Amino acid sequence: MWKSVHLIKPSLLPYLLNPLLDNGFHPPSLKKALGIVLDKRGKPSYDSPSSFRVIVRLRTLSKILERVVASRLSAQAAICSLIHPLQCGSLSGRSTADAALIVQHNVESFHRLCYKVSTLFRDVKGGFDNAESPSLLSLLCTKGVSPYLVQWVGSFLRDRTCRLTFQWSPRHFAPVSVGVPQGSPISPLLFIIYVSSLHLEIPRTLIISYVDDFAVTVASPSYRTNVRLLQKSFSLLKRKASPINISFSVPKTELINWKTTRSNKPPCSLPVQLEGQLFYPQSRLKWLGFIFTPAFDPRSHFSRRYTLANAALATIRRLSPPGMGLPPYLCLSLACSLLAPILLYGSAVWNPPPAIMGPMSVFWHRVCRWITNCFSSTNISCLHKEVCLPPLSVLVRHQRRLAGLRLICSPPEINPATRRLPKSVPSFSPHRAHLMAHGKITSQPYLFFNLDWRSAPDKTKNPRYRHNAITALPNTAAPLVHDVSTLPHISLHLTDYLPPIPGIVASYARVKLRAKQLLLSDWSSTPAPPYYPDPPSTPPHPFMGLGKFVAGRIHQMRSGKSYLAADPLWDNPDANPSCPLCSEAPQTFEHAILSCPSSARQRSRLL
Repeated sequence: MWKSVHLIKPSLLPYLLNPLLDNGFHPPSLKKALGIVLDKRGKPSYDSPSSFRVIVRLRTLSKILERVVASRLSAQAAICSLIHPLQCGSLSGRSTADAALIVQHNVESFHRLCYKVSTLFRDVKGGFDNAESPSLLSLLCTKGVSPYLVQWVGSFLRDRTCRLTFQWSPRHFAPVSVGVPQGSPISPLLFIIYVSSLHLEIPRTLIISYVDDFAVTVASPSYRTNVRLLQKSFSLLKRKASPINISFSVPKTELINWKTTRSNKPPCSLPVQLEGQLFYPQSRLKWLGFIFTPAFDPRSHFSRRYTLANAALATIRRLSPPGMGLPPYLCLSLACSLLAPILLYGSAVWNPPPAIMGPMSVFWHRVCRWITNCFSSTNISCLHKEVCLPPLSVLVRHQRRLAGLRLICSPPEINPATRRLPKSVPSFSPHRAHLMAHGKITSQPYLFFNLDWRSAPDKTKNPRYRHNAITALPNTAAPLVHDVSTLPHISLHLTDYLPPIPGIVASYARVKLRAKQLLLSDWSSTPAPPYYPDPPSTPPHPFMGLGKFVAGRIHQMRSGKSYLAADPLWDNPDANPSCPLCSEAPQTFEHAILSCPSSARQRSRLL
């Protein structure tokens, strides 16, 4: 509604919100919220309040104001050093894939030095509820944030009221004075500013965080030393977090000992002792939706994604059974917005291995048949062109190209993964991390040597020359920027250190257009039968807006596998192809639609 209001009268929202920002005031009427109580999955018992999560529903006008403040505060956060460079969550230009890439890249960099590497994954206990307002406001003032933003944040966190919504819940609002509200657009930013001091500088230790999830990576000549380093880092973090009322959930702590792909020995099984509890190394664990194994084997991760995608398809296919339900174009929207992200989450970090790519492709074919109502005997190439979805292998390459393009075009000051790219990547900013961070160490050629980010690995010459975790993804985008001398930035509005460069946005748009053209080129290389000359296209066909039954029949006839007599059957390939209605010509798609005399009356009425 507010979007429509803003289009009709653009001056209304600034007229309402600018005085609130100028005076650093958040109205009490916008501080009332509804708390939706949701149970946390996987809990052994729901007798404790900690087994539930409260999601706050705020007023839309309040969310608009919070979004405006969040954009302004994030712009000042880079200038005032409010955010640590290795915080990857709830910030524009950073994602979970960046955090996973940094973990794998640093593990490989330490492995090249013949070190043993271990990582302790930890979770902040309570999260947003433990952020104290006085400490947060003091931190903002100390770092030099604009006074009106500090005043507004203080007003936003004070005198809040909430009403919980569950069965037999009371109908009155109660005061809330704990932390920052979950569900607010500005709450994640305030929380990562609050915990930025927990990124300690410890030798041979790297601390990465994504909102309230922390990963502490240590390296040493032995796993036994890693255990001592992890216990020491836990003590230091606990001591640093105690003054700001932050604690870590010990039961959610997980440990993994990394190993190289060529190592046949199992990783060390020595546990880490934290607060009287022993944590043994895991053979696989989940962090930020990624399933890690000691050798970074992606099969476990994509097997899990395949299972989740199957469950999602079993749920949504009830909305459109064969011959009825949602029209094909809505089913196509569900496949692109729901099934594809579930299935391909993690493809920006790892390439799906061939062992799991086969079942994933079969699943993708089932999705295409669900959308179009085509038969199982339909040619796969025709099926993908009918549904306007590329084959899964082509789609994976396209998404990895876009992820690589995003990585090399992100400002290094904003994206910590881009900061670890080699200096050979052309950029407007010369800012890079320490030499060891992007794997340029050549004194210990134990595992592999780095290739240039534009070069493709050739195992026939020397299998030890390959890409590391950071350069493997940009290598997929090299065909898009082969003639570009300097890469454009996609987050130019977040960096004030760069002078304005005319045409920079258009340049990035042209590079993305190349990715679309390369997608269609890869898709066109898939052979199609001679009776289907249509080229591939991503926009849906106009007839996909018809009902499921009618559009499905059109899909079947266009793909050459339908109830028409001219379409050969697998059990009777020598059947008579003549039209059973007129017997004048073979019953092809064109004859049935355009020239069959028996359909002349309906054709004249519709056409």
